[in-house]
Amino acid sequence: MFLARTRALYEAEERERLAACAVRSCDSRGRVVPEPEHPYRTAFQRDRDRIVHSRAFRRLEYKTQVFVHHEGDHYRNRLTHTLEGSQIARTLARTLRLNEDLAEAVVLAHDLGHTPFGHAGEHALAALMRDAGGFDHNRQSLRVVDLLEERYPDFRGLNLTAETREGILKHGVHWEHPIPLPPLAEHPPLEAQVADHADEVAYLVHDLDDGLRSKLLTLGLLDEVRLWRETRRRVHERLRGAEERVCRAQTLVALVDLLVTDLVEETARRIGRSGAEAVDAVRTAPEPLAGFSAPLAAEKSTLKEFLYENLYHHPSVRRMAEKAEGVLTDLFLFYRENPDRLPRRLAPRLAEEGEARAVADYVAGMTDRFALAEHERRFGP
Repeated sequence: MFLARTRALYEAEERERLAACAVRSCDSRGRVVPEPEHPYRTAFQRDRDRIVHSRAFRRLEYKTQVFVHHEGDHYRNRLTHTLEGSQIARTLARTLRLNEDLAEAVVLAHDLGHTPFGHAGEHALAALMRDAGGFDHNRQSLRVVDLLEERYPDFRGLNLTAETREGILKHGVHWEHPIPLPPLAEHPPLEAQVADHADEVAYLVHDLDDGLRSKLLTLGLLDEVRLWRETRRRVHERLRGAEERVCRAQTLVALVDLLVTDLVEETARRIGRSGAEAVDAVRTAPEPLAGFSAPLAAEKSTLKEFLYENLYHHPSVRRMAEKAEGVLTDLFLFYRENPDRLPRRLAPRLAEEGEARAVADYVAGMTDRFALAEHERRFGP
């Protein structure tokens, strides 16, 4: 007996196992450049694998989440953030009987276009590109998977499915893109919706952890936030006598569990109330079907405001952000004035989309450490 699970068997299992409103691999809207199907992997499994094997994915290891890599070995970077988010997305998709492979692929790809130095780098490039078509990391992630990765002889980019590309564009499209875009509805499929929420849950909780580790946040300060305070109280009652560092870690675990559980239950309630029996019904629903209950959404919003006020805008983080913006601004302007110093492989892009966009692509693709080294080489320490 041949025991290997073929693609056809995977697709048959999906038809039996997934909810009516989930995206089935066999129903994918396909790729920009048609390709033969793989005998053992579904379309979304191939998307996931292409993303993980891309150069842009490997570079995420040296791109800032909140703290630059040289500030400590245990702080999150874009790669660890992406991996944490992808596991939350898989849990959400599995529990709601959605397509886990699609949800995972969306999260794995969502930050491929992020600049070095986190949002500080994005702000710098957005200002520099204001009169040249603009810049944001969701748009850049699509450029990475559609254009900038160079791995295949028959097409540019990774040639991902329409559904994965649709999930990357969580804020829609307000700009020109040289590759045909997937059809975009009012809302993306549920897999993309839960991927977006998984990203948020991951960064809220791990940024709390990193903020406490850095001592920019304190337990006393955090106790002002009811969601944290009540979660921590329950953990202390359960773990009487445990060391504080263990209680802190378990509070973070409990916070993830609380957010994910609420998200599952509220999303299931919305799906049931909507009567959505197909993916198109999800796309045209009056409101997104994935979401938190109103009470927890308010608590989560308060926690996010706390992080912006006390961590993301902390003077130490702002000082590093201002330095980062200066580094990327210097590099961008240097290459605009000296396009001959760009790598030779970029010459076709200069002709295709213009100097500004080619320079933005190059600078956005840098890691933190490469950008710092390049800045020192061009401008001195």
